[in-house]
Amino acid sequence: MKCWVCKRQARGFGHTDNRHGVGDPRRYPIDWVFCSQRCQTAFHAMYGNWLRAKDGRSDIKGVAMIDPSDIELAAMRKCLKSFGEAAGEIGFTKPLGNYSEAEALQVIDAIVTCYTDAMVEHHEASKYPPVRGMTPTPDPMTPSSAHPFADMEDDLPWEEPKGKKP
Repeated sequence: MKCWVCKRQARGFGHTDNRHGVGDPRRYPIDWVFCSQRCQTAFHAMYGNWLRAKDGRSDIKGVAMIDPSDIELAAMRKCLKSFGEAAGEIGFTKPLGNYSEAEALQVIDAIVTCYTDAMVEHHEASKYPPVRGMTPTPDPMTPSSAHPFADMEDDLPWEEPKGKKP
């Protein structure tokens, strides 16, 4: 299952809707699962604001937005090139309001694809975050570090050296 907020793999965090009774299946929405407590907290902030706005207990225009993190801002900056390329294919002189549906979807697809790729790239690079003062731990599942002796010379006596024949 994917995290409801960031679409990464969910990891044991979930949501129950306690407005419904214990036997009611609406109490346990199966798609409201999260990868981390941060995403769960972000969801609850949005969900609480949505419920208050729906019930008329808060001004819809006053709903707080979650500020993007530094990682998200960097991913947004990476999207500028993709946006420029997509808009360049359509033509910079054409106003955004005159885009056809297909052209608008082309631009949206370029931006969203670039953003999600940048987020995945960051999360994969920080799969094993370093402890302060230590060097980052390499991912043991990558081909270069999958074999602990990959950097050693092949010097087995029963094997011929590479490129040499007796």
